[in-house]
Amino acid sequence: MKRIKELNAGVKYMLIASFTFAIMGAFAKIASAYMPSLEVVFFRNIAGVILVGIAVLKKPLQNKGGKPFLLFFRGFMGFTALLAFFYNIAHIPLGDAMTFSKTSPIFTAIFAWMFLSEKLSLKAWAAIGVGFIGILFITQPSSIGLSKYDVLGIFSGVGAALAYTSIRELKNYYDTRAIVLSFMGIGTIGPVILFMVSPYLDMPELDFMLGTFIMPQGIVWFYVIGMGVFATISQLLMTKAYGETKAGIVGAVSYSNIVFSIAVGMLLGDTFPDAITSIGIVLIILAGIMVARSK
Repeated sequence: MKRIKELNAGVKYMLIASFTFAIMGAFAKIASAYMPSLEVVFFRNIAGVILVGIAVLKKPLQNKGGKPFLLFFRGFMGFTALLAFFYNIAHIPLGDAMTFSKTSPIFTAIFAWMFLSEKLSLKAWAAIGVGFIGILFITQPSSIGLSKYDVLGIFSGVGAALAYTSIRELKNYYDTRAIVLSFMGIGTIGPVILFMVSPYLDMPELDFMLGTFIMPQGIVWFYVIGMGVFATISQLLMTKAYGETKAGIVGAVSYSNIVFSIAVGMLLGDTFPDAITSIGIVLIILAGIMVARSK
C-alpha cells in the first residue's frame, strides 16, 4: 500500500509538472510575438538565476571542483539547446517543438554509451531505433533535406542530451545548484553578448540566436513573468516527482507533456498534427518510455 501511495505521488507530481511546462511554453509562444526568441531565453534564465542565487545566499555552495571546462560545456550546450527550443516554440506548433525536445533521453542514452561507457540493453537499442524512425516521420525529409525548424528541433534534443550527459560526471564534483547556475548563468550572459553583436551581423539564417532587445511593455510583462513562474513550478515539481518514485516510471510519465502541449497549442491556434506527424510523435513517446523503463 505504501509503495502504491509513493507511486501515485510521483506520477501526480510529474503529470502536474508536465502540464505546467506546457503552460510555460504557451507563455513563451505568446511573448515571442512581441520580442525575439533570444530575449525570451534571457528572461527565462534570469528568473532562474535570481531564485537559485537566493538559495545560494541562504546556504553556500559545497563544491569539490576540478572540472571547470566540463561545467562550462554543460552550461553552453544547455543554453544553445534552449535557443533552438524557444525559436521553434515561436515558429512551429507547440506540440511539435516539445516533441523535438523530448528526444533528448534517446540521444542521452547514446552519449552515455559513447562517453561514459554505460551499457545499453537490447531493449534500449530497440528504443533508440524506434525514436529515430519517429524523428523521420516528424521531419518528413524531402529531396532538398530538412527544414530549418527540423534541424533546430533535432539540435534542441541533441544539445540537451549532451548537457544531461555531462551532469552525470559533474554531480561528483559540484553542488547541484552550481550545475544549474552554470546553465542559467550562461543563459543570461550569453543573450546579453549576442544582443551586443547582433547590430554588426547581417545573417538572417542565424536569427534564432540574434536579435534586438525590446523592453516589454504592459501585458507583455505578464507573459514574461508567467513564463518564469510556470517554468520554476514545473522544475520544482519534476524534482519532487523524481524524489518520490523510480526514475524510469517518472521519465515515462513525463511524456504526457507532449499531449498537454498539443492541447494547449491548439487553444493558441495551432492545428492538430497530421497523420504522419502524429505517428512520429507516438513513436518518440514510445521510444522515450522504453528508454526510461530500461533504466
